[in-house]
Amino acid sequence: MLMNGKDLLAVAHANNFAVPAFNVSDYAMMNGIFEISEELNSPVIIAIHPDELSHIGVDMLPAIISRAHRSSVPVTIHLDHGGTYEQVLVAIQSGFTSVMIDGSTLPFEENIAITKRVVDAAHAVGLSVEGELGTIGKTDNEAEDGTATIIYTDPDDAVKFIEATGVDSLAIAIGTCHGIYPPSMKAELKLDLLQQIKAKVGIPLVLHGGSNNPDDEIAKSVTLGINKINISSDIKVTYHLKMREVMADVSLREPNTIQPPCIAAMKVTAAEKIELFAATGKASLY
Repeated sequence: MLMNGKDLLAVAHANNFAVPAFNVSDYAMMNGIFEISEELNSPVIIAIHPDELSHIGVDMLPAIISRAHRSSVPVTIHLDHGGTYEQVLVAIQSGFTSVMIDGSTLPFEENIAITKRVVDAAHAVGLSVEGELGTIGKTDNEAEDGTATIIYTDPDDAVKFIEATGVDSLAIAIGTCHGIYPPSMKAELKLDLLQQIKAKVGIPLVLHGGSNNPDDEIAKSVTLGINKINISSDIKVTYHLKMREVMADVSLREPNTIQPPCIAAMKVTAAEKIELFAATGKASLY
């Protein structure tokens, strides 16, 4: 069942759980995410970053859309971290049902301006929009973009931003980083800041950089009002570690031999996230 992000997250917002947004970068990963979501009866967001989209190509979108229509669970196809108005337009034309415009590194008023422009375009054709206020950290060059120093979301600015732009959901900065944390870096969420923001705004809140954070902090963030959590690095690490292991046998060459064990390993990680986000069984609420 394909739907836009606003309708998908409204149910999570009303029932205090978080929908997992899994970044996929090939067809096999996509199928695995659909399978585990259906097995656990969980709503799911298929997230694709512009870098990932440049890899899989927009021609893969009709296949994702077709699979979503056939799915037994609610599905949103989401452009993750759109960086320009033009990238968002490509996503709209390609069949995404939700888009994110990330103006978080821009000055506040410029972030408002580009986000409002995207909202006007997306809402005109029934798509939902996620904005971002504050910045996510970055752990390495393999991760999605981020900043060296996290700029935490100001609760009062969040109110102004939502009122000025009309966004349907808001990604906030409360201490996460994109990628996998090195041993020298301690992951720590400012849960008190999350509570302050949640008390002031009435739309679903989004947590980026959800991979590799302590489970207890992530679970607590869900109880305190996070309704969408992005997972990219964790499932990719699992998928490709297993692929390296399988391909140690240099006689293997067929994808249908190599990829199924990788998909199975990735599904275990994805299932852990679905459970952690309290999304298991929640497809029945739609």
